[in-house]
Amino acid sequence: MSTAVHQLRASYAFVERNFNLIKRYWTWELVWLVYSTADCMAVSFIGLGMQKISGSEGLNTSYLVLYLLVGTLVWRFLSVIFYWITDLIAIERWEGTIEYTLMAPIQRITHMTGQTIFSVIYSLVFTGVILAVTAAVFKIDLSNANLLGGIVLLLAGSFSFIGIGIMASVLPLLFPERGSQMTHVFIALLLLVSGVYYPVDVLPAALRNLSVYSPATYVLEGVRQALLEGVGLGQLWHFIWPTLIMGAILIPAGLLVFKQAERYAKKTGKLHRNG
Repeated sequence: MSTAVHQLRASYAFVERNFNLIKRYWTWELVWLVYSTADCMAVSFIGLGMQKISGSEGLNTSYLVLYLLVGTLVWRFLSVIFYWITDLIAIERWEGTIEYTLMAPIQRITHMTGQTIFSVIYSLVFTGVILAVTAAVFKIDLSNANLLGGIVLLLAGSFSFIGIGIMASVLPLLFPERGSQMTHVFIALLLLVSGVYYPVDVLPAALRNLSVYSPATYVLEGVRQALLEGVGLGQLWHFIWPTLIMGAILIPAGLLVFKQAERYAKKTGKLHRNG
């Protein structure tokens, strides 16, 4: 019992540490929030401009704006979780605590639990602020939206991205100089095949076949149905269960991969290097 309490306190310590980092580097967080909000709005304005671009007077630009806005917000939520997980090694190196953290007498899952709890909370708040701003600018009516269904899908999808993030965090561990940049390939591939800005049906057959293995595909389609069409939670289950299964596979697999990479990094002396 005392061991479990110790591990829980250690997880909370990592959550608290990350909140303190946010407070310390609040200017960077503000810049990132402004950039993300502007990016989301810019993509949404594409929907407004499609009528003029295509020359089609009957185009439903309001639906296009919502389609792009939901895709951008969902992707922002999932990618923020991914980057907070993958950056855990980079943060430890930046703070000069990587050796102390990885040598500390705590289980690695304890470290990851604290990091993931923080990343989900941070991403929800971060995305919520962007939603509030963009909803005000575009005068979006969400009165008929199934907000609960959308939130459930986001949380279900977060498990899969946590697992992917843990796997990707191996790269900064093994390649201190450029490992953080190498993690972008995961996001790039998922962005390509998941239907963030377009339906996956427009993809070539080879990429369309890959889309079924991306958890973001199910989250994006499910959230769009929940928010744009008001589909009930029961009808969204066929989007929820694939992401839960993927998360149940990816998180243990990620922890296993990270454990092996950590052992190798300790053996080869990569922990003390600055990236």
